[in-house]
Amino acid sequence: MSGIVEIRDYTIEAKWFEQYVEWAKVAAPWLKKHLDVIDFWVDDGIQAELDGSDPQLSPHGQPNVTWIIRYADKKDRDKKLSAAMEHPEWQEIWSKHPNVDAYIVVNARFMKSL
Repeated sequence: MSGIVEIRDYTIEAKWFEQYVEWAKVAAPWLKKHLDVIDFWVDDGIQAELDGSDPQLSPHGQPNVTWIIRYADKKDRDKKLSAAMEHPEWQEIWSKHPNVDAYIVVNARFMKSL
């Protein structure tokens, strides 16, 4: 596989999580239709496992939403993601978000395949 993937991790405030999941049931299919989304996952309540030589949990906890999108490169990502976010259909979906301030942490990482 060539190109990059963007791994988007969100920590959604717990009191908004279930409402976010309901909203994401509409948002995720739209995103999958307009971007090369590999998949979109939400926490299922199983306790995370943290290990390593110096495990440090964020004070905000573990991310509870992750989605991965494939792109040719970072320039392709910037162009396609921007176009998707500006699309009128997305704007309509976004307007129904239960609380756009419920994102405690948003982390976007860019990886390449080995």
